[in-house]
Amino acid sequence: MKEKVHPKYELATIMCACGNVLHTRSTKKTINVDICSKCHPFFTGKQKFVDSEGRVDKFIKKYAKKAKKQ
Repeated sequence: MKEKVHPKYELATIMCACGNVLHTRSTKKTINVDICSKCHPFFTGKQKFVDSEGRVDKFIKKYAKKAKKQ
């Protein structure tokens, strides 16, 4: 390997929005994620809506108006 070309590979902390903390190795010291294996519906078996930027509310409001007109 060439010297001074590759990034430093060191211990990293991954923090999830649910509060779960994982320790691994990466080129970044800290990584923040929204969903991890502890809270993802595929692994937990529970359905959970992840609303980013109010998209679910926007969808409901948009189509609630159409239902009232009919």
